Amino acid sequence: MALWFECKIRYDRMQENGAVKKVNEPYLVDALSFTEAEARIIEAITPYISGEFSVSAVKKTKIAEIFYDDTGDKYYMVKYNIITLDEKTGTEKKSSVLTLVQAADFALALENFNNGMQGTMADFEIVSIAETPIMDVFPMSYDSQSSPAPAE
Repeated sequence: MALWFECKIRYDRMQENGAVKKVNEPYLVDALSFTEAEARIIEAITPYISGEFSVSAVKKTKIAEIFYDDTGDKYYMVKYNIITLDEKTGTEKKSSVLTLVQAADFALALENFNNGMQGTMADFEIVSIAETPIMDVFPMSYDSQSSPAPAE
């Protein structure tokens, strides 16, 4: 299971009118620790930002899963409840889960979420869907260069 960190990058961006504006943009990184998250975001962002930038914040998120859609340019946070039955008391129990969905618009976010949940055996109900300011997501890549050396 992935551990997602939200990293905020602060840098000067050239606006369309030629003015320079200081921006603070959030990105999502899959990492094992805060230190690794910071190192991974610096490595991932360096080719795309000219000039100086800094990592202004790194925080753990509670995102359980991400549903990707290459045609989408926005990320939507879907909060839903998994409904289980407590056998002792006979009452319903709801557990909240957060899922990030990539989509072009709200309707596609809902569709992509429902497609991603098709194989789910548990009952669930959607609580909310909201567009996030997340600019991009960097999942862990398991190529031969970035994998740790085998234990001896």
